[in-house]
Amino acid sequence: MRYLLSIILIVSLASCSSVKVNYDYDKTVDFASYSTYNYYSDMQSGLSQLDEKRLLNALDSTLKARGYRLAEEPELFINIMSNEFRSAPNNNVGVGLGGGGRNVGGGISVGLPLGGPNMQRSIQIDLVDAQRDALVWQAVAESGLRENASPSVREDKLRAVVKKVFSKFPPKLK
Repeated sequence: MRYLLSIILIVSLASCSSVKVNYDYDKTVDFASYSTYNYYSDMQSGLSQLDEKRLLNALDSTLKARGYRLAEEPELFINIMSNEFRSAPNNNVGVGLGGGGRNVGGGISVGLPLGGPNMQRSIQIDLVDAQRDALVWQAVAESGLRENASPSVREDKLRAVVKKVFSKFPPKLK
């Protein structure tokens, strides 16, 4: 019984901190023609140096596993932008009061927020065609952020973000 409750708790906590990703890409681009990448030299990611290093390591390992090579003169440039924000709590308790009779009705309702605002991190990853200097693919990922997380938790979270972001790359052309 304890084992079952532990699994339910872990699954519910994991589902609360899921990564949400929005994608956009140029439908006219043949992504199979790209094989090399690099990062903009003047990239301002908005992450701490340690988190930026963790994110770049996760990106490198993911892209290498998909057959892409890091090159001095790449076909794709990668730009990363990030910001942190507080989201409004999405748990509310509604209290209502109503009454009526003889074709007359009335009511009062009040929503009370539960908990405080949550820290969220948004990471935008842009892939730019180096020859045309044109954006060809973009993903914006939002996920929960614990400010006091350990380095290993931060690394795992960033790896999960990269995995989810690149789960639909390259896009399947129809």
